Amino acid sequence: MKKFMLLIMLSILLLSCSPKNTKFVSIGTGGVTGVYYPTGGAISRMINKKFDEYNIKATVESTGGSVFNINAVLSGDLDFGIAQSDRQYQAYNGLAEWTQAGNQPDLRSVFSIHPEAITLIASENSEINTLEDLKNKRINLGNPGSGQLQNSVDIINSSGLTENDILAEYVKAIEAPGLLQDERIDAFFYTVGHPNGNIKEATSGRIKVRIIPIEGPRIDKLLEKDPYYAKVLIPVEFYPKALNTEDIETIGVKATFITSKNVDDNIVYAITKEVFENFDEFKTLHPAYKVLTKQNMLQGLTAPVHNGALKYYEEVDLLKYVDKELIVE
Repeated sequence: MKKFMLLIMLSILLLSCSPKNTKFVSIGTGGVTGVYYPTGGAISRMINKKFDEYNIKATVESTGGSVFNINAVLSGDLDFGIAQSDRQYQAYNGLAEWTQAGNQPDLRSVFSIHPEAITLIASENSEINTLEDLKNKRINLGNPGSGQLQNSVDIINSSGLTENDILAEYVKAIEAPGLLQDERIDAFFYTVGHPNGNIKEATSGRIKVRIIPIEGPRIDKLLEKDPYYAKVLIPVEFYPKALNTEDIETIGVKATFITSKNVDDNIVYAITKEVFENFDEFKTLHPAYKVLTKQNMLQGLTAPVHNGALKYYEEVDLLKYVDKELIVE
């Protein structure tokens, strides 16, 4: 009996100590069908495999996207998140949704991931062939709290239109292909890495669709004004059932892995190290990652880099690829 009681007391002691020693971290992603969610899952698995070394337990949450993730990271509700580079820039500099709140100096970059193309998909019956054709059409711009909503508005405005010139919808990207095939909308925007399952769904239904180029002099002016945008090419081979016959020109941003300066340096260091030490495995996660190099994962960042990540980059001679303006105390 004494031995049995001793075992019980020992078990209770271990259970009571374990949560104190274990560091729990959460990663905010996006919809489960997008690229963000499996990316967060892969990162969490990498760090959880090394639990004996780091004592870190990572979990992944499906969220509303960039804006939600940034705000949750800043409030401490999430430790890490994935967000578009333009939204990162706007938050750090107190623009767009953060105009009233002002600059968000606690926001930190860890690394960038894949390029995300602003993609416009329209039904054949809509007779939309250019951005100017969007006037008076039913267009889904994206859900509030997503990065793509601001991208959509930027494209609409740069083409000489406003939200009042279209019949705007604001639903999640996962719902848009069904709405398009049901002829309840004429087109939808989606900022995403390619190839993408939702866009494959949209191009494979009864209603024939095409991907509309986002290009021209007005778009060139947008590129000059907003440095986080860059030209992107969508390979037509990704969507063989679309009406397009050649690669589609558009513009895009980068997905970035973010955190707060208040997150422990050791945790950020460990996650950064595991991603870069397992780089080849990470690249196989999604076709959009084929273009990744360790060097370009340090480009497209628009908020200061966290000290924990900088420590790792310095150790492996990658610090030279980090913009010096993003190295702060």
